[in-house]
Amino acid sequence: MKFLLLLACLIGQASTQLRAQHKGYSDSLKKFRDDYVQTHPLVQKENKKHFRFFPIQPQWAILCRFERLTDSVGMLIKNTGKGEEKYFRYGKLYFTVNQKPQQLTILQSPILMKQTQYVDYLFVPFTDATTGNQTYGGGRYIDFRLGDIQNGTLLIDFNKAYNPYCAYMMGFSCPIPPKENRLAVAIAAGEKNWGLHLSN
Repeated sequence: MKFLLLLACLIGQASTQLRAQHKGYSDSLKKFRDDYVQTHPLVQKENKKHFRFFPIQPQWAILCRFERLTDSVGMLIKNTGKGEEKYFRYGKLYFTVNQKPQQLTILQSPILMKQTQYVDYLFVPFTDATTGNQTYGGGRYIDFRLGDIQNGTLLIDFNKAYNPYCAYMMGFSCPIPPKENRLAVAIAAGEKNWGLHLSN
């Protein structure tokens, strides 16, 4: 009986800790989203109410294995303005979704590498099974800094996936995710289609 009471106590403590961790994580994501909405340079005033997001789910914060790539040539990525931009492949991310192996390529812009504030900026554009339906048809982005890579791993939080400027306004040239970053699985996390376009 004492063993069962002790076990129940330990389970209760673990459950309380998990709830506290979940709440802390959810609170930090809510603040992240609030800041994103309030400081968005394109969407102003009453139009901010049209931002839409998937529910915050901690399981979409995935610790990936990181593999460094040596790319001195670069690759040309098409953009929505019908042009192309050069990027270097900085590394590969390996992870699983629903027990299925996935991978994404991390890109680095040679243009941004010349700017002091963005010299350590990394970029992952991607599409998934929600693209063109629940989420923007041109794909979504996640940003990183070099310091986010620790001991051969990188935490990719799809709850922070956001839309390119092209999702809100014409006239921008936004990088289109390359074929190697097109996921077959549904990433039901992060920003959805902008609601103003859906209501028109």
